[in-house]
Amino acid sequence: MRTIRAVEPADAQALLALRLAHREYFARWEPDSTDPERWYTLDGIAAWIGDDQQRFAILDDGAVAGMTSLTGIQGAPFDSALVSYFVDAARAGRGLATRAVADLVTHAFAELGLHRVEAGTATANVASQRVLEHNRFTRVGLLRRHLRIGGRWVDHYLWERLEDD
Repeated sequence: MRTIRAVEPADAQALLALRLAHREYFARWEPDSTDPERWYTLDGIAAWIGDDQQRFAILDDGAVAGMTSLTGIQGAPFDSALVSYFVDAARAGRGLATRAVADLVTHAFAELGLHRVEAGTATANVASQRVLEHNRFTRVGLLRRHLRIGGRWVDHYLWERLEDD
């Protein structure tokens, strides 16, 4: 049984509710923005899920529990994309994100014909790193002072998985 399905406009309200309920939890890893409310308003969520990227609702017993995405999709000669994901704090640590990323990677390789998927994690985000490790991603480098989070530049690990890994 798949853990993900294509996100729908009707999911905006459920995603907003979980983002608001777990805002402090998410804020630890979210990059600073000129619009810090963009992921905490219904209009912001609607724009996010309707942005022509590959976005999928993460499901837990049929309920929307988070989102996973393939963004920055590039065709030949790269045939690559970036993977991202989040699960609400109440469901963290149960393998839900790991299963969702597994489904997303299968979609990327089998249905989109990609060759590589990449991800980045803050060096302190061990839980996110475990998700990638369980999905056979390889840590390939360190992006120094990669994103500004909470007003400071934060180092990130760069991860990759190739279709034949």
